[in-house]
Amino acid sequence: MYKVNENYLKLPGSYLFSTIAKKVAAFAEANPDKKIIRLGIGDVTQPLTPPIIAALHSAVDEMASAETFRGYAPDLGYAFLRETIAREDFAARGCEIYADEIFVSDGAKSDSGNIQELFDGSCRIAVCDPVYPVYVDSNVMAGRTGTYDAATGYWSDVIYMPCTEANGFVAELPKERPDIIYLCFPNNPTGAAIRRDELQRWVDYANENGCVIIYDAAYEAYISEENVPHSVYECEGARSCAIEIRSFSKNAGFTGVRLGYTVVPKDLKCGNASLHDMWARRHGTKYNGAPYIMQKAGEACYTEEGRKSIRGLVEFYMKNARTIYDGLKDMGYTVYGGVNSPYIWLKTPDGMTSWEFFDYLLERANVVGTPGSGFGPNGEGFFRLTAFGSYENSLAALERIRSL
Repeated sequence: MYKVNENYLKLPGSYLFSTIAKKVAAFAEANPDKKIIRLGIGDVTQPLTPPIIAALHSAVDEMASAETFRGYAPDLGYAFLRETIAREDFAARGCEIYADEIFVSDGAKSDSGNIQELFDGSCRIAVCDPVYPVYVDSNVMAGRTGTYDAATGYWSDVIYMPCTEANGFVAELPKERPDIIYLCFPNNPTGAAIRRDELQRWVDYANENGCVIIYDAAYEAYISEENVPHSVYECEGARSCAIEIRSFSKNAGFTGVRLGYTVVPKDLKCGNASLHDMWARRHGTKYNGAPYIMQKAGEACYTEEGRKSIRGLVEFYMKNARTIYDGLKDMGYTVYGGVNSPYIWLKTPDGMTSWEFFDYLLERANVVGTPGSGFGPNGEGFFRLTAFGSYENSLAALERIRSL
């Protein structure tokens, strides 16, 4: 008789956004006359920009000719894209990152879940609380998190770093030494950003204590303040302790196109073991490369026209963020985020739990958000709204909430 990976059975319930989708679908079926405004999942709504569409069409046309047809992509990514990323995302900011340290993939979520495969099952992880669920769930699947306490929402072998109003939603250095530290800035879900000197403290800590930082920079395009780093490699010493994960989804609207990349510097080693070489081996064994068509679209993001069009997308969503932030604040809500990220993090009113507020908004205003407790115990009492809807829907959602 075969056996299953029982670690999967330890996961409580379904994935957060799957649970939300089921609740919304049930409400919609029972109330077909209600128009639901969805500001929950962080999915973009604006179409791909003309320079990217042109690159996609051109790449598709190439596939129709024997002379320009492409089959399997290089498993680590085409040189034209990796070299462009190294030049535009890193060298331009003074970061020492090379093209052969960049691994192109089908998105940051995949890499965030897969990167833990490089590490021994005994390694302890440290996560911010609240946190993007994939970091914890993928380590649960690997058997690295111990047992789950349903009463507290904590896993026994995970080091939690509280992100609260008191610390500005930026975690303090852990009291216990972890092996792997997950950081996401600008943060999902709180929208908080980290200053360069604060991030340097994390890099110094990691190097002094033999830790690896998994740095999720999926929202770096939304940074508006000067002293907020766009990359962990802006910090001295990061090459020897940090892996950075990035996405084309939130800046260029690639949620339906699927493209991202992970940076693993060659300086990152555990004894004689090179994490760069290990990730390259894993990538080559388990992945056949992002499609040529998608990588050409990614390259188009870095042209002058591509950059201008992406800035327009980011400005569009950040206008929504400011509108939602200001509107909720005017109504008396306590709100955070919306400055360096497309997320608004608000305190639930009248002592409601985050799921109670979810139901309240859905049933009374027909507006969907994300309960903070779905991101971890310290998310309880908070609620996330995204700025990825249309401007009209953002205004309409505010009016509905105002009328409650």
